[in-house]
Amino acid sequence: MSQSEESIHMQVAQYMRLQYPKVIFRSDFSAGARMSWGLIRKNNAMQGKRGFPDIFIAEPAPKVGSEDWYCGLFLELKRDGVKIYKKDCVTFVNEHFKEQFDTLTSLNEKGYYAVFAFGFEQAKKIIDGYLSGQR
Repeated sequence: MSQSEESIHMQVAQYMRLQYPKVIFRSDFSAGARMSWGLIRKNNAMQGKRGFPDIFIAEPAPKVGSEDWYCGLFLELKRDGVKIYKKDCVTFVNEHFKEQFDTLTSLNEKGYYAVFAFGFEQAKKIIDGYLSGQR
């Protein structure tokens, strides 16, 4: 059985604290939290737009094969096995996944490394590769 996004979120946060204690990161806990309608309205009023990634790692890293650097790493966490595209591999399963993809694309264009991570192991691999410059 696949882990919940909340469980993956917790594992990533714990991993970051243990493996990279000096690296600053931020996790958007509200993304998977169960909240009252009042808290949902407050949270939504404080957000810029939908589709913002779950985790931000505020650490510049070199772009492989380039003298340029990324400004930081954004991860949009998904459970293992989640399909974001329909069978045609072009159309998104839902509008929310498209919004997330569009936000990741925009962040990449602004100089960040921003990707989906499916499950804890893939998230860990992306983080380690990014922070070691071996991405």
